[in-house]
Parts: sequence; C-alpha cells; structure tokens
Amino acid sequence: MGVDQYLFLLNSLKWTLILSAVAFAFGIPCGLGVALMRTSDSTPMRWLATRWIDIFQGTPLLMQLFVVYYGLALLGLKLDEWSSVTVGFTLHASAFLGEIWRGAIEAVPRGQTEAAHALGLHYWSRMKDVVLPQALKISLPATIGFLVQLIKGTSLASIVGFVELTRAGGIIANINYRHLLVYGVVGLMYFCICWPLSLWGARLERKFAAASR
Repeated sequence: MGVDQYLFLLNSLKWTLILSAVAFAFGIPCGLGVALMRTSDSTPMRWLATRWIDIFQGTPLLMQLFVVYYGLALLGLKLDEWSSVTVGFTLHASAFLGEIWRGAIEAVPRGQTEAAHALGLHYWSRMKDVVLPQALKISLPATIGFLVQLIKGTSLASIVGFVELTRAGGIIANINYRHLLVYGVVGLMYFCICWPLSLWGARLERKFAAASR
C-alpha cells in the first residue's frame, strides 16, 4: 500500500466518524422523544413508540438504509448519499437509544417519582428535575456501547455508494489485490476507535455498580 492509499483510508475514516457523530447527535433528541413516549401515561403514545422500536429493532440496518435511499426516491423525495445515510442512521439510533433510555427511566426507584408527584410537580418537571438526571447516569454505559455499535454499523453505508472506511478499503483492495493487508488496516482503524470507547463504557458500568451497593 502506498502513502496515497493510506491517506485515502484516513480521509474515509474521517467521514465514518462524522457520520457516526451526526447520527448519534440527531438520534439523541429523537431517542429521548421515543423514550418519553414509551413511558408516558398515554396509551396511544406508548403504542406508537413501541411500534417504532419494533420496526427498527426487528429489521436489518442494511434494509433500513436501502429503504430510505431507494424507497423515498420512489415517492419523489430523492436524497443524496450523505443525506440518506444520515436519515437512516438517525432513525436507527432513535429506536435503540429510545429503548435504552426507556429501561433507564424505569430503573429509577419508583419512590423518586412518587415523591415528586406528592410535591405537586407536573410530568415535565418530574422528568426534567428528578427522573432524567438519574436515568442518564444509569444509561450511560449502554449508551456508549450503542455508540460503538453505531460506528461499526456505518460500514453498511456503502450500500448506497457512500464512501466511508470500509468502502474505501474495498476500493483500494480492488486496485492492489492485497485484500488481507487492506482489510487488516481497516480493522485496526476500527479497533483503535471502538476499543477505548468500550473500555470507557465498561469502566463506567463498574463504577456505577460499585456506587449502588
């Protein structure tokens, strides 16, 4: 592999990280909305949130990206590669983060919510001031774990022609026919990004587990 090819991989790694960061950033408010709907007192809201989670957790991410890119085009909404993968990964993230945070919200001791209700706090105040700060701490390790999965999942963006790290590796391997070397370098790049995040998530999980004893 030449210098130009390594630089091409590094540039593609940049787009992998940008896509992951954008999808995660947009997925946070969407996921929070799903989690609040999932734990609300409204039966229709809970039903909608549950179906949303079922759809995105019950279908392959590859198919979701395919539907966003090609399905929306059939409806007259033609998105470019960047926009389609951003929308696809954001929708995917919203469902998984929503379920993670739903579990965290329900893990907050019920007495906390009952005490806030007894003080006369309305729903949004109970969530904002009492429940969500505790749920955030509980959900942090799982949220980091999902971020790791999201980074690795960006390798599927090549289905619509978006050039991220894995796609760039394929392009280079088809030129120099050194598939093992190229994909070894690609795998090492993913490892250097994901492994520290996994260690951080595991450390936080142990820390919170020790604090709760």
